[in-house]
Amino acid sequence: MAATWEDFVVTMDAPPYRDGRGYFDHGEMRVEMATLGSGHGRQNTVITNVVNLFALVKGLRVAGFTNCSFYKAGEQGCQPDVAFYLGEGFCLPPQDNAPIDVNRYGPPTLVIEVGASSFRDDLGAKRLLCERLGVAEYWVVHVAARRVIAFSVAARRSGEIAVSEVLPGLDMAVVMEALDRSQTEDDGTLMRWLMERFQAG
Repeated sequence: MAATWEDFVVTMDAPPYRDGRGYFDHGEMRVEMATLGSGHGRQNTVITNVVNLFALVKGLRVAGFTNCSFYKAGEQGCQPDVAFYLGEGFCLPPQDNAPIDVNRYGPPTLVIEVGASSFRDDLGAKRLLCERLGVAEYWVVHVAARRVIAFSVAARRSGEIAVSEVLPGLDMAVVMEALDRSQTEDDGTLMRWLMERFQAG
């Protein structure tokens, strides 16, 4: 719906919406209040573990944020399922209850949306928002299909990729195989398999 930045900030701070997730871009606001099922929760956990384990094995600096708000005051606001700062150049934001100020700390390097009921919006409006926010890479997990669609973002435009650029060498085929395996394997078994794959690569 059409809204001002001030409308968005007030709405997201109101008691009925504190447990929701909100997005603001180009004078449009969206608030999501849908309940999340086990598919969303499980695949969110698996995809987070994949990124963290890959960064650990490859010696990459990483900081992850689950359901955290990122605001570029007056312009954009989002609360992705999970986001990561990657590489040597980032500073950790303070761990308080305020949204992360993108003007001060920069946009997250990688944003991941886990799409159950929101899959089309994740591919469309949210991807465009992340392009404008300055995110370097954007992934959408299709819960029902256990598929990952990854985009590299440069010059505020995105293009689909098969291998991550911000996690160099991480093939989306391996990420999707991890999501498939998560249907029948516990986290310990899955992480051991991933560790072997990442160490061998």
